[in-house]
Amino acid sequence: MSTTRPYSPGDRGPESGDGGASGASGDGVTPGDGASRGGVTVPSAGRQARRLSFDGESGVVPLARDFARQALYAWGWLPAASADRRAAAEDVLLVVSELVTNACLHAEGPDELWIACDSKVLRVEVSDRGTGQPAPRTPHRAGRPGGHGMFIVQRLCLDWGVVRTPGVAGKTVWAELGAPA
Repeated sequence: MSTTRPYSPGDRGPESGDGGASGASGDGVTPGDGASRGGVTVPSAGRQARRLSFDGESGVVPLARDFARQALYAWGWLPAASADRRAAAEDVLLVVSELVTNACLHAEGPDELWIACDSKVLRVEVSDRGTGQPAPRTPHRAGRPGGHGMFIVQRLCLDWGVVRTPGVAGKTVWAELGAPA
């Protein structure tokens, strides 16, 4: 399902204490989400989060995948004990790659990657300064190279969307994946 809702169904937005992208404070810490700058995780009420700034970085796609992989190890998604758990972790890494790649190709590059999880959902957010609107290409042509990023995100995720803050350049593209059983 593709959407431009800033929050997933059932999420009431920043006032719910969820810690979505538009609820982030200027110091990089979102109240209640347990996140902090520099990739440090501070758990809060069963929710764990990590944030990575791409400021001055090169090779951002592999950097983002490595960062996400480290988070998955820290949160117990890896090493995977079963094929289903391994597939869930690989789906997260693929979604991270696709969102960061899209920010590189269609915006001015990514600004920040934020990953958070609780016992049910893992949320990935990639912020950039681009003005474009991500969307799966229609019609999707499976045999052609390129143009599959948002189609992949749509297929692998429970939901995804875009957050724009009025008066601020750019956007945050978010996607949510189900935690492995």
